[in-house]
Amino acid sequence: MARRAVNPNRRLVDTGNTPFSGLLHPKSRSSPLLSVGLVLLGAFLLIGYLYSGSGGSGGVREVISRDGGASCTPEVIRAIPTLKKAYGGSMHKILHVGPDTCTVVSKLLKEDDIEAWGVEPYDLDDIDSSCKGLVRKGFVRLADIKFPLPYKSKSFNLVIVSDALDYLSPKYLNKTLPDLARVSADGLVIFAGYPGQQRAKISELSKFGRPAKLRSSSWWIRYFVQNGLEENETATKKFEQEATKISYQPSCQVFHLSS
Repeated sequence: MARRAVNPNRRLVDTGNTPFSGLLHPKSRSSPLLSVGLVLLGAFLLIGYLYSGSGGSGGVREVISRDGGASCTPEVIRAIPTLKKAYGGSMHKILHVGPDTCTVVSKLLKEDDIEAWGVEPYDLDDIDSSCKGLVRKGFVRLADIKFPLPYKSKSFNLVIVSDALDYLSPKYLNKTLPDLARVSADGLVIFAGYPGQQRAKISELSKFGRPAKLRSSSWWIRYFVQNGLEENETATKKFEQEATKISYQPSCQVFHLSS
């Protein structure tokens, strides 16, 4: 049987319908490039709009900080003037317990008539020369607060704790909290995170060993009562009054306990 001849005109039409035929046409070569260029231009404009809307790099850093989780240790520094008004002479000899205690101790030592010491419950990584000096002079110690602190009873007028208790299970809280009260003569101040407000950064899990367990104020109050720790009503009232005067609103929960 003879092969049927192929119509050359039909072959040309079929070829023109192939997916890549447009690329072969001189007038259509710029079309894909133009589309890509418009897409890239739109992407750059969108990024620029979002960046300017967030207030520049500062806004980006703020979002990252909120997502990564905040610490109550900076809140201790903010609260120092209010604490001084609330506790008066009891602010003479202070022990701070919590991460980044070098920063708190450095700030307290600059205050008049205040002696300050600190306990860092976690590893001291990449510390600066100032913190190394505090450790060398004995102002700051590295100690596991799951065990008794290396101080005699009533060694300090006031003990301030930030963040550290959020990483302890009730099993260890039962040992640590009474020991913190033991070394305090006049009172114990606890700064703790609000539930849902803070989360430990993934990079910090290896340091703390577990994510923060952020408890409600009602949980803490029940726990204090169950363990025989009473609220320092006088200090609480003075602290709240002074905070109201200067429009200071703590971003962490603050509990004032009698020793």
